[in-house]
Amino acid sequence: MSETTLEQAPDHIKLAVDLIQMLEDANISPSTSIQALEIVLQDMRRRLSSASAPEL
Repeated sequence: MSETTLEQAPDHIKLAVDLIQMLEDANISPSTSIQALEIVLQDMRRRLSSASAPEL
């Protein structure tokens, strides 16, 4: 993906590219990266679910 294309990409694509670069720069193994990202995904889904739940 060229720099110009990335600049015009949606925010979630920019974030994904940044995260991949960060993990690669830190020499994090793919399996460790996946395990960590699964935890992040679970947490973000929980937060999203909590944010959309009506207050009692």
